[in-house]
Amino acid sequence: MPDRTTPEPPAGAQDDHLQRGLSNRHIQLIAIGGAIGTGLFLGSGRTISLAGPSVLLVYAVIGFMLFFVMRAMGEMLLSNLEYKSFRDMAADILGPWAGFVTGWTYWFCWIVTGIADVVAVSGYVAFWAPDLPRWLPALGLVVLLLALNLVAVRLFGELEFWFAIVKIVAIVALIVTGVVMIATAFQGADGATASLTHLYADGGFFPHGLTGFLAGFQIAIFAFVGIELVGTTAAETRDPETTLPRAINAIPVRVLLFYLGALVVIMAVTPWRSIDPAESPFVAMFALAGLPAAAGVINLVVLTSAASSANSGIFSTSRMLYGLAEDREAPAPFARLSSRHVPSRGLVFSCACLLPGVALLYAGRSVIEAFTLVTTVATLLFLVVWTVILLSYLAYRRRSPELHAASRFPMPGGRVMAVVVLAFFASMVVVLALEPETRVALLVLPVWFAVLGAAWAVLRRRGVVPGRAAPDVSGGPDRAHALDTARR
Repeated sequence: MPDRTTPEPPAGAQDDHLQRGLSNRHIQLIAIGGAIGTGLFLGSGRTISLAGPSVLLVYAVIGFMLFFVMRAMGEMLLSNLEYKSFRDMAADILGPWAGFVTGWTYWFCWIVTGIADVVAVSGYVAFWAPDLPRWLPALGLVVLLLALNLVAVRLFGELEFWFAIVKIVAIVALIVTGVVMIATAFQGADGATASLTHLYADGGFFPHGLTGFLAGFQIAIFAFVGIELVGTTAAETRDPETTLPRAINAIPVRVLLFYLGALVVIMAVTPWRSIDPAESPFVAMFALAGLPAAAGVINLVVLTSAASSANSGIFSTSRMLYGLAEDREAPAPFARLSSRHVPSRGLVFSCACLLPGVALLYAGRSVIEAFTLVTTVATLLFLVVWTVILLSYLAYRRRSPELHAASRFPMPGGRVMAVVVLAFFASMVVVLALEPETRVALLVLPVWFAVLGAAWAVLRRRGVVPGRAAPDVSGGPDRAHALDTARR
């Protein structure tokens, strides 16, 4: 329970999610910025090397499947305005154990993602300082994130808003530059002429066959992690029935523009076999165009993107620890606030958990090897979280059919598509097991859930129950009032 000697924070400071007061402007830009992550900037080169031009289909399939995850989440969030996150939904619909497991797993998701971002930042810094030890900028980022989160809480929304603007401008600039290079038949140093024929002329659309196509999913899935934050954030605005559908329905447009549009011009300008999997193809394309200064700017943009992602992760994990501690599902000290009304102990703990990323680089691993390892772990964990969302949806449909019938934002395809997406997730686990580089990450899951299972057993034995009252899902008068309020 919270320390009662701690000064009372301002209104809203003790909410599970600090984004409760964000405006629609913030939410929409954070949602769009969330679609432009480290996995796209740094990981797309490796994905292209594995799948060739079929990487376009890889990103399209993942975006298509996750759209239904978001629609399922959106329908449930709007069915009960008491829900603040999928942790609430899981605890309410599937049981308290599901909220505990999901909450801690989501915390671990962002810690692992933060490690991937730390690894990526060290690679971006090498663009300017190739002789600098890789672990030094990684360690510097962790210290910087801790300092910023301890003193700049109220600036988070605005900073993330402008980070998103920078990333959007960079992607649009890359696409425009690529289109001009294609239209003018730009010829690179290797003699290759920019042309859309590169998408099928060298080995066809599937140059490495089905095996290469499936192998491309590992890094590509990681590019979408955090997409579920759109629904969680939008559900806490003053007008969720307008903001949430707008943010979720924009997902296909984001995938087409930021992922497919960017990758099409990259592979049209540079034949896919010539793309170095160990570096960002975004930086390489501007350098190829004879714009080294622009390449440096883009490198700074993608570095900022990785740092921004890590910053969001640290913010989210510290607040997740705070909420879990309030529910007596995490150590009590994490529920104590500093004099600045921030959960400083959770911040310090989460930042300390990023240090394995520094250790990976200090141990001598290359950036892409370290990045592949940690992104695979993160991908598996996020697959678990997305699976919980869909399982909650199936239980919600079974238990509350009247709420589905009354919904103004029902999930297209309903239970059928939920099962289809669950089958897709299961197939992705199989794909990860087939690749030697990603198979080792599968060993993390049983260990992690064994730890959570043991922790839950201890809490049960001590008689600890969730401190937050579970929202009613029975469809009674309170629910009807909440639904009517949302519609208004």
